[in-house]
Amino acid sequence: MGFRSSRWLAAIAAAFLCSGVAQAAPGAIDGARIIGADSEPGNWLAHGRTYGEQRFSPLDAINADNVGQLGLAWFADLGTRRGLEATPIVVDGVIYTTGDWSRVYAIDAATGKQIWSYDPKVPREWGVNACCDVVNRGVAVWKGRVYVGTLDGRLIALDAASGALVWETLTIDPGKPYSITGAPRIVKDKVVIGNGGAEYGVRGYVSAYDAATGKMVWRFWTVPGDPARGFETPDVEMAAKTWNPAGEWWNKGGGGGTVWDSMAYDPQLNLLYVGVGNGAPWNRWERSKGEGDNLFLSSIVALDPDTGRHVWHYQTTPSETWDYTATQHMILADIEIGGQPRKVIMQAPKNGFFYVLDRATGQFISAENYVQVTWATHIDPTTGRPVETDPVQYRDEKKLTFPAPFGGHNWQPMSYSPRTGLVYIPAMDLPFTFAQEKDFKYGRHPWNMAVDMAAAMPSADQDPALTRKVLRAIAKGHIAAWDPVAQKEVWRVQHDGPWNGGMLSTAGNLLLQGNARGELVAYRADTGERLWSAPTQSGIVAPPVSYAVNGEQYIAVMVGWGGALGLAGGIAPREGDKVGGRLLAFKLGGQASLPPAPLPPALPQPPPQTASADTVAKGHALYHAYCSVCHGLNAESPTLADLRYMQPATHELFDKIVLDGLYQGLGMVGWSKYLSADDAHAIHAYVVERAHQTQREQAGGWWLSVKDWAYGVLAKLVAWFIQLTA
Repeated sequence: MGFRSSRWLAAIAAAFLCSGVAQAAPGAIDGARIIGADSEPGNWLAHGRTYGEQRFSPLDAINADNVGQLGLAWFADLGTRRGLEATPIVVDGVIYTTGDWSRVYAIDAATGKQIWSYDPKVPREWGVNACCDVVNRGVAVWKGRVYVGTLDGRLIALDAASGALVWETLTIDPGKPYSITGAPRIVKDKVVIGNGGAEYGVRGYVSAYDAATGKMVWRFWTVPGDPARGFETPDVEMAAKTWNPAGEWWNKGGGGGTVWDSMAYDPQLNLLYVGVGNGAPWNRWERSKGEGDNLFLSSIVALDPDTGRHVWHYQTTPSETWDYTATQHMILADIEIGGQPRKVIMQAPKNGFFYVLDRATGQFISAENYVQVTWATHIDPTTGRPVETDPVQYRDEKKLTFPAPFGGHNWQPMSYSPRTGLVYIPAMDLPFTFAQEKDFKYGRHPWNMAVDMAAAMPSADQDPALTRKVLRAIAKGHIAAWDPVAQKEVWRVQHDGPWNGGMLSTAGNLLLQGNARGELVAYRADTGERLWSAPTQSGIVAPPVSYAVNGEQYIAVMVGWGGALGLAGGIAPREGDKVGGRLLAFKLGGQASLPPAPLPPALPQPPPQTASADTVAKGHALYHAYCSVCHGLNAESPTLADLRYMQPATHELFDKIVLDGLYQGLGMVGWSKYLSADDAHAIHAYVVERAHQTQREQAGGWWLSVKDWAYGVLAKLVAWFIQLTA
């Protein structure tokens, strides 16, 4: 039923409320309500709106004919400058969402007024265990409670009316570097949550907890542990047969396989689907001597939600060695293939292929690459296995590979429209140079990938301005409107760069996405024609949602640049001004406006450069090995502290900050375990050099303008050459 045709139902409901019939308690969601979500299109009851995670809204009051009248209805400042990735849950006029550091907010969906907030007080030093910013992808709401997983591994239940703590339970071993950034799902009174941390050295699993008490009901281990200690279940014993014990993965990173994001549920089949992540270390030659499929890495696994036992699995990247996770968004749909109706599960994981599987059995149906792929030629239609281009890959020599570890598609959700029959993928095209780390030793670095990261980092003698130009010429993103039956792209919207937001499609023939330029954009869902946009002052990575309150339809989105590629710096075309994170809501005729964005800060006068060129070069290498994951390539950070802009007093405290953890309470732990005083001195010299280079760039002049133009031409030639030779 469309929104227009259901307005009279809303009027009747309002009349009942005004006549004294009691409203439902806040957050009164259960399984029946989520299963019947299409009967109340004004709410967004679950992470993907429904258990099938299609992210399609039946609302059509805002449509392709009138979307030009869309305006800002309200905004809510959340007081953060970090990445915002949450999907808001909307229940009976209340929005429940999360910000950075796992903070939870309840907001009036009609006005943007905050009802309550809850801070789980995650220790800031735990942020060092988060590979990709201190983000959180949202809550689950169930029977009057709001559930959130915290960065430091807790699962928390809050009262939906007041935000008061009901219970909390620790889901991890606190002695290991696990983290939680994904949203929980709730199935049959069980809260299901996974975790992250593969690069730091953990063993993956997903767990279910009783929604009423917080007591663990079951746990499914995604990789085996030490064979000498036996196996927890027959499922783990089965998986162990696909690993080579000589690799001693349990002593070299734990094996990985973390379930850090996507899940879906089919209530008719009673199957819970979880996506499993990459291996630890990445390099299969170190992890398992290059042997075996290494289940359940990079797999879609169907579980019995009552017991947590394995039902079927499909591995997208056997023996994965590129960080090609299968934790990306999974969509359930009933579509016709070959003249027959099929119940399918669809995924576009990092490895660059779009998969359609039978969701009852896991049977492979089809797969084609949706972005450029060089690690494999195709997926064998008989076996469903990839045909790799090289059996040893990067073991003996470095190799430029598409896609990069960021993936052809990352965590940003897709959307499926039953109206158009298309899946909309926030896709990326960018390569990465893989090379095996020589003499790998677990624990030498905080990240344990057995990959030589220096091979992929900019060289010390390359002008950072040229690096920036080349990266922006190479790294691209687009919307792929994908036909899952024909396995082909129907149309494309090209973006200037990668790391754009998740997708929402609606019955109004609309497709909505935020982007890295700092815009929320509406397109025609059938053709991709751009219809409307609004500036948001910061890049968007989160997916929009749609809901209705008091007869009006809204589009809402979390705005806050960050996440894995958002921390990298220099890649996106414009990461946006450093405004605080916000939740924005739009409606037809909305008249609100954002306050002016602050002016960019002035570059403080850096201290004189007294270090030698060799010391600066050493600092360049150390910075990119230890610091760039948070503070950006070439010390250009759009999200965290930009080290080029350090104040004089901070320069004086550099060693105490970097080695001794002076700012540990702010999330900057000490690195004396990995770095010496000489190392810290070299990194400081490099940062000072970058500040002086930036100062010269900002001074401008005709010569710098000519150089900038020349670099732009050169960058395009480099990008063309890479595409040609890859």
